[in-house]
Amino acid sequence: MSSAGKSPVNLAEASEPWWRGAVVYQIYPRSYLDTNGDGVGDLPGITRKLGYIAGLGVDAIWISPFFRSPMRDFGYDVSDYCDVDPIFGTLDDFDVLLAEAHRLGLKVIIDQVYAHTSDDHDWFAQSRASRDNPYSDWYVWRDPKPDGSPPNNWQSVFGGPAWTWDARRQQYYMHNFLASQPQLNVHNPVVQEALLAAAKFWLDKGVDGFRLDAINFAMFDPEFRDNPPWPVGTRTITRPFDLQHHIHNQSHPDIPVFMERVRSLADTYGAVFTVAEVPGPDPLPEMRAFTEGETRLSSAYSFDFLYAQSLSPRRVKASQMNWAGSFSEGWPSWAFSNHDAPRCISRWSQPGADLSAYAKLTNALLLCLRGNPILYQGEELGLPQAEVAFEDLQDPEAIANWPRTLGRDGARTPMPWTRGKTFAGFSEHKPWLPVGQGHAERAVSEQDEDHASVLNFTRAMLKVRREYRALQLGDVSFPDVAPPLLAIRRELNGELVTCLFNLGAETVPVPAELVSGHKGLLASGVAQDLPSELAANAVWIGRR
Repeated sequence: MSSAGKSPVNLAEASEPWWRGAVVYQIYPRSYLDTNGDGVGDLPGITRKLGYIAGLGVDAIWISPFFRSPMRDFGYDVSDYCDVDPIFGTLDDFDVLLAEAHRLGLKVIIDQVYAHTSDDHDWFAQSRASRDNPYSDWYVWRDPKPDGSPPNNWQSVFGGPAWTWDARRQQYYMHNFLASQPQLNVHNPVVQEALLAAAKFWLDKGVDGFRLDAINFAMFDPEFRDNPPWPVGTRTITRPFDLQHHIHNQSHPDIPVFMERVRSLADTYGAVFTVAEVPGPDPLPEMRAFTEGETRLSSAYSFDFLYAQSLSPRRVKASQMNWAGSFSEGWPSWAFSNHDAPRCISRWSQPGADLSAYAKLTNALLLCLRGNPILYQGEELGLPQAEVAFEDLQDPEAIANWPRTLGRDGARTPMPWTRGKTFAGFSEHKPWLPVGQGHAERAVSEQDEDHASVLNFTRAMLKVRREYRALQLGDVSFPDVAPPLLAIRRELNGELVTCLFNLGAETVPVPAELVSGHKGLLASGVAQDLPSELAANAVWIGRR
């Protein structure tokens, strides 16, 4: 249906900021494209592929950290917030990337890591030098208990106590992640000013948004009370961190107040997108606190889907209905895969499933949800999780907890561009991680001209989302159908789009009333314009 035949957009809808309902494409720069032959992706590599990204039909790119860093956690250990690490290029390279993205109509979102820095950061070097210098309270320092043990029982995400002894200060310093990632004292207003100054540096360059990494770890209980235990039950334990309720080492109620300062700065630059990553077992209260009203962040996303081991209509409904109200209650973002989580088609597909069909289903579902979809590089190709041998692992968490955790490397392997080229066209030299098994067969070169490919289906689905405002901004509801059939309705100003997904392994009937009066827009695994049934992993999108 052409745009001329659609319902007119009302003024309130037209005045919504660019980011509401926008589709974001996540780029993990180490693994996107290597242009200088060192086996690591770089900023010029991203710039070279911006035409491809714009051709997908997304609205924005989010680039994972490229700041100066010793790379012990691959960029999430920042040693200089306002410079590019030489492995990725230069500030001039970033300026070129930003200008080209904007020329192509793409917004650019970058990470901000506010909970911690690298221990190589000059701030930490100053802070650890003494207890009475101007930086002494920029990090979290505590005396040992009388017996010499750490100040409390807090545990690091990556294993072991969240405290490391420092002989210079004769104190313990706190770290929620690696010992080389000391915790910033974001309770300190001077630290907040320094972080806002770093954000302003990038806003002055022209970035369009920030993704705030693990922001619920930014503040802690100033009384340093012990975390209560969490009974093991039937959960798989890979680290001591899993044995506690994390009510004191994170999620302090002053974090939303700091978010207001971030939003206030962002608003001086126009419609800047600010999205919080909120990991944890009960993220909803924090997501609401971070995003409610007009003075806090634009959006937040949780791990509802990222670590889920299965996909069901019930899970989708529960996640969506938490955000089915007015814009003022908060606006969600959604990711099924990213650089920290195993790729969704490997987690969710049943043994023997057609992975291409399943990838079309998951990509379509992500793009039909109410909120901002975040599509991770390679999802548009239907890449499965790669298996990385122990000797090739780079992820410190995976190495420390082998083999009890899959780690993150299997989702970070190089992007396959050209089958038949060295390392699938990612680099001419051995890449920092091996190319995933079977990924070259799913390279862009193999899918680009194949009408039935995952890549071209995803492009078509993005086109449908762009053409129908109901999919971007509309209300969401779920007609009552028997699982594994999932039916989603999106509606705005009389425009109604119905989205059907068979999440099961067997053909299911489609109630006639679901599709009555509709015209098919896009389908996978079903040929009928108005289907009476859906095969396993089939998708049908129609409008009325």
